[in-house]
This record gives sequence, C-alpha cells and structure tokens, in this order.
Amino acid sequence: MSDEPTEEETPVEETPVEEPAAEETPVEETPAPEETPAAEAPAPAETAAPAASADEDAEEVEKPTNKQLRKQTRGAHAGETKPRRTNEERSADRDALRATKAASRRRWRARQKTKRVEHRAANPLPEATPVEAVKGNPKIRQGIVVSDKGEKTITVRIDFTRRHPKYHKIVRSSSTLRAHDESDDANLGDIVRVIECRPMSRTKRWRLDEVLERAK
Repeated sequence: MSDEPTEEETPVEETPVEEPAAEETPVEETPAPEETPAAEAPAPAETAAPAASADEDAEEVEKPTNKQLRKQTRGAHAGETKPRRTNEERSADRDALRATKAASRRRWRARQKTKRVEHRAANPLPEATPVEAVKGNPKIRQGIVVSDKGEKTITVRIDFTRRHPKYHKIVRSSSTLRAHDESDDANLGDIVRVIECRPMSRTKRWRLDEVLERAK
C-alpha cells in the first residue's frame, strides 16, 4: 500500500513542469519575425536620404558664388598697368561713350513711339460725346458803396458777421470789391446789390445789379 501512492505522486509532479515549457517557446518565436521587417524597412529610406543630400552638396560646390568669381578675376590679372592717357584722350572716350548711349536711347524711344502708334491704331478711342456748357449760379452780394471816383466803376464794402468757432463771440469783418457800373447810377453811401460776372478788367469781376437804397 505504501509503494503505490509514491508511484502516483511522481508522475503528477512531472506533468505540470513539461506544460509551461511548451507554452514559453511559441511566445519567444512570435516577436522575432515582427522585429525583422521593422528593422529592414527604414534601411532603404536612410540610405536614399544621404545620397540625395550628397548630390545637392555636389551641385552647390560646382556653382561658384559671385565672391569666388571676383576672386578668380583678380587672380587672373597679370599685374600689368594700363598706359597713361592724356586728358584729351579721356574726354574723347567719355564723349564716344555718351554718344553711344544717346544713340541707343534714341533707338529705344523710336521703337516705343512706333509701338504706341500701332497700339492706338489697333485700339482706337471711343468718340467723345459733346458736353453742353452749363452756366452756374452766379454769386450775389449786398454792400455799401465806399467810392465812386472811377469811371464806370464803384468800390463796394461787404460786411460779414460770424461767430468764432472756439470762443463763440461775434466777429465782424469786411472786404471790398470792384463792380462795373455802366451808367454811373450808384453814388457814395448807396446800398447796392452786385452780381458775379466775367472778368471785365484786372480787378473787376462784379457788376451792379440794383441800387437798393439811396444815401441820404
């Protein structure tokens, strides 16, 4: 009886030890195939980027800069000085250069003029509609005659009264103007009405319209 239970216990302990060993092996194998393509995928991209940058660097190196070109030009100079020239030779060279530039400007202007003429011929302007002259409302002023010494001319004083925009006090001012009086009807001190007209002399831009009140 004692021997039988010992034989049954030994196989029970061995079976669970073998099962976890079988389960661990597939867990280690599954990540291996997943890691290999991930490591291989970025490899071509990394190799292509340095190749492109190397080509760009080669192109930049092949094209010299303006500073390098100037340096090469100075390095190619042998150090020989130009022969001395007199003032007459220098002025002659300047005159020749100016004449060449002037001739080129004349040719350019002639070409531009020809182009403008052709453009106007191809695209004529629409006919302008005649505009009728409209007379505006002439200005009318009322004042007092302060002088009638001139021939067919009177001097009229126009009084103005306005309120100051800042101090709001009443400000009185006046101005004088020359008016044409064809019949010498107005006299000194008369209150008259003058109307704007065409320039009749150097100073006359008004004419007498009506004598409103005679002087006493």
